Amino acid sequence: MLQTPASFTPLITPRPDPGPDPLTFLFHGGRLLVREADLSLPDAAAVSGLGLDPQRLQPVGLLGERYCRAGWLDDEGQAPAGHAWRGLRSLFAELDDAVLGVAGRAFQIAEWVRTHRFCGACGSGTALAAGERSFKCVNCGHMAYPRISPAMMVLIRKGDQALLALHTQSAVQRFVPLAGFVEAGETIEEAVHREVFEEVGLRVHNLRYFGSQSWPFPHSLMIAFTADYLEGEIRTDPTEILEARWFGPGDAWPERVPHVSISSMLVDAHRPPGAA
Repeated sequence: MLQTPASFTPLITPRPDPGPDPLTFLFHGGRLLVREADLSLPDAAAVSGLGLDPQRLQPVGLLGERYCRAGWLDDEGQAPAGHAWRGLRSLFAELDDAVLGVAGRAFQIAEWVRTHRFCGACGSGTALAAGERSFKCVNCGHMAYPRISPAMMVLIRKGDQALLALHTQSAVQRFVPLAGFVEAGETIEEAVHREVFEEVGLRVHNLRYFGSQSWPFPHSLMIAFTADYLEGEIRTDPTEILEARWFGPGDAWPERVPHVSISSMLVDAHRPPGAA
């Protein structure tokens, strides 16, 4: 699953000396800069040649003993010779899992720095606050932390069946559990009940926590549950759901995919024995 590994230690204070071989995650438009030859990250010489403002290289943490930092470029044409921009999704199964997991965290930090150079309240400049990952306005004191957007995910069970759906805005056209963002003032449980009713017209109960995952597309926190069907008939919201239906032991289930996301783990945890 896409996640930072156990060998990772987060850092919020930059290291004056990043060492001879730091891992530098540079982004443009949500894409990561990698060497074309082997998809490795740019080395220290390539990064130094870019002449980046030090404020653009923010600490991410340590992967083992290697210092990890994140930054961004304004122009994709700044990529050094022999390097290219690749979307993180396209690097699934191509980058080392540990490096890819840190890349997801690095992207969110780089995007936070890029979009919070000025105060959202008064428009003045900001400066990094001491002792925490936050920007503070130099004029009004407004604090800005990295954006995290919590989203619920739920697999609904009805006897030996599970409800899966095709989402209209999904990056992949595959039947998956229902999902949606939490609204201001909601608990995650309230979001589950609301989204289920809005998207497929069903009522559920017996919510059980399954797991969570940071999902850097661009800054989600996926919180997954199971729930039991209570009442209602499937009635989809066409702006959200193309199709929703029950999958049981005798049905052809969605194809198995690598466990990059918690969605595939949730489906496989409830896939009937012998199902494809």
